[in-house]
Amino acid sequence: MKCRLLALAVAAVLYGPGVSYAQSFARPDPVLEAIWREGMDSSRVYPLAQALIDSIGPRLTGSPALRAANDWLVQRYRAWGIDARNEQYGTWRGWRRGVTHLDLLEPRVRTLEATMLAWSPGTRAPVRAAVVALPHFADAAQFERWLPSVRGRFVLASFPQPTCRPDESWQEWATPESFERMKAERARVAAEWASGLASAGVSPRDLPTRLEAAGAAGVLTSRWSLGWGVDKVFDAHTRRTPVLDVSCEDYGLLYRLAANGQGPVVRLDATAESLGEVPVFNTIAVLRGTEKPDEYVVLSAHLDSWDGGSGATDNGTGTITMLEAARILHRVYPHPKRTILIGHWSGEEQGLIGSNAFAADHPEVVKGLQALFNQDNGTGRVSTVTMQGFTRAAGAFGRWLALVPEDLARQITLVDPGLPSGGGSDNASFVCRGAPGFFLASNSWDYGTYTWHTNRDTFDKISFDDLRRNAVLTAMLAYLASEDPAPVSRERRTIFPLDPRTGEPMTWPQCRDVPRHSGPLP
Repeated sequence: MKCRLLALAVAAVLYGPGVSYAQSFARPDPVLEAIWREGMDSSRVYPLAQALIDSIGPRLTGSPALRAANDWLVQRYRAWGIDARNEQYGTWRGWRRGVTHLDLLEPRVRTLEATMLAWSPGTRAPVRAAVVALPHFADAAQFERWLPSVRGRFVLASFPQPTCRPDESWQEWATPESFERMKAERARVAAEWASGLASAGVSPRDLPTRLEAAGAAGVLTSRWSLGWGVDKVFDAHTRRTPVLDVSCEDYGLLYRLAANGQGPVVRLDATAESLGEVPVFNTIAVLRGTEKPDEYVVLSAHLDSWDGGSGATDNGTGTITMLEAARILHRVYPHPKRTILIGHWSGEEQGLIGSNAFAADHPEVVKGLQALFNQDNGTGRVSTVTMQGFTRAAGAFGRWLALVPEDLARQITLVDPGLPSGGGSDNASFVCRGAPGFFLASNSWDYGTYTWHTNRDTFDKISFDDLRRNAVLTAMLAYLASEDPAPVSRERRTIFPLDPRTGEPMTWPQCRDVPRHSGPLP
């Protein structure tokens, strides 16, 4: 009981109660005022986020944790009296992460910071083996001659960063000449590494499977995210050989030991369970419309995550934004004019699969879509909304934001008409079908470096003050879109800039095919 009281006290100190100053609304509106009071003074974002991100944790597509998160959402909605369901759209490769323990044994002892990549095979028992570095190859023949030497060894298969100190630190403390020398040396080594792989005729993606076929005991990789202690952590493509991400610092240690002939030996104990093809679901909640039930306002966020961290800002914060907005709306606006649908998608990290499947399976929602509000880029306050190439949509947003309190609206920039999203997040699954799906883009909070797809995407990175405001803003936009007597225009831009990759004019994006199962490993 004391621990629970302490946790609540810490939350109150860090994130505070609702703001106490009176809000000035452009026009008196009792529903907007009620949304503000409920969201600011009775917010549930902290306990909801703590349960999802700390207790359930990361939500890799096909993992038991994602299914637990689906069920938790349904339970939350139903406890509030909101209709909710899990809707299967296919199957995916099931996998359960176990422990990862990597230790340097020779020439000295050190426990290393490392974790398996998603869907990696584990070890049946602890494996002790020497570590070798990938040499520079002059041609493919040399690579083929070298491959048998990796049998029974761990192979360092990533570019070794010469420094794990971020450039901002170098820029602040080094002389300009020293900083430039470091950058030049890093560029030289990176180019040499890339040229060696190119000469070998193997891509970084295919290298682990080639090493697996040659009998490597394991593949050690490192994808530094250019900040202190942070790596990008994605997935493995091997069937039998474990593939690990090793922190920038510890990877560099192993590489220097191997390159200098100092005989590094490591022991790996990594457990994982392959579960075969398992059902995957979107979680859908609905507040049924009273006057226009066949027109829809959709609150959108993906529930799945990578699992190097806890999936806190990608996309636990988006998930909680939509969950809290729905709770607020149900309390103060339980009988909306249009149907308000909340979509918690899975498979986003595998290519927007869940939302694309939903849009394909529910043409009635696409046809009747008034507006979709999607959030998926971290913990910051919503700062930018692009009109996604819909040339007359800004009029609707202008009407809505004119009624939203200054505290929420003052930092928001509308980009009109902008370009339609061809991917990146789940609103693209609706935009490609010509339906008005908007992305509520947040300000940075160092998202790209420190939390996007990294081992540091954890609960402590959340700005709860911003999260609370985003939920209130989303609830207000949903209410205003539901009540708006005019439909949001679907008129599209017809003139596009040149695509810098092709030199040809861009076009409206085409919808992707919807994979309904994971398929065989490449």
